[in-house]
Amino acid sequence: MKKTLYLMRHGQTLFNLRRKVQGACDSPLTQEGIRQATLAKDYFKENGIEFDHAYSSTQERACDTLEIITDMEYVRLKGLKEWNFGTFEGESEDLNPKNRKGGTYGDFFVQYNGEEDLEVQKRMNKTLTEIMNKEDHETVLAVSHGGACFMFLRKWEDISKREPIKFTNCCILKFEFEDNEFKFIEVIDPLKNVV
Repeated sequence: MKKTLYLMRHGQTLFNLRRKVQGACDSPLTQEGIRQATLAKDYFKENGIEFDHAYSSTQERACDTLEIITDMEYVRLKGLKEWNFGTFEGESEDLNPKNRKGGTYGDFFVQYNGEEDLEVQKRMNKTLTEIMNKEDHETVLAVSHGGACFMFLRKWEDISKREPIKFTNCCILKFEFEDNEFKFIEVIDPLKNVV
C-alpha cells in the first residue's frame, strides 16, 4: 500500500538572512520564517492534507516550523538533523567551496570535523525509511533542513535529468513510499505567487 511523505525544509532563520553556514548550529526563525511556515500550514489546510504523524529534526528551527504548521504531538529525531559543517558552522556562506560535483560538497567538510554527503544521505534515508515502515503511518510530515533534504532527494531521484530544484525555506518535497522505496512526486513551494 502506498504511503505519502511530505518532507519539508524549515522557515527562514536569522542565519539564513545573514548568509551564515548553519548545520549543526542553530538560530531562531525570523518574522519572515514564521510567515513562510504559516503559508505552508495554509497550503496543507487548503488542499485537505491531514497528517497521521509528524516528525522534526531536533533543531529549534525545524521544531518551531512544525509547531506553526500543526498542533499535533510530534517526535523529534536526530536522524533528521542538518548536515554538520564542522568548523564552518556560523561562518559566512562565502567560505563554502565553489566547485561542487553534482551539487554536493562531497567529503569536503570531513577535514573540518563535519560530515560527508553520503553520511548525511544514509542517516536521512535510514530515519525516513524507519518512519514510513511503521504500521499506522499513511500520511507523514517530516520537517528537516535544506542540505539534508537535498541529499535524501539525490538518493531517490536523478536530479541531473530534471529542472533544478530550489530548496527555498518551507519548500515541501512530496514522496510516495511503498516496498521500502521512495518515489519523488513533486516539489511544492507554498510561497509561490504570494506577495
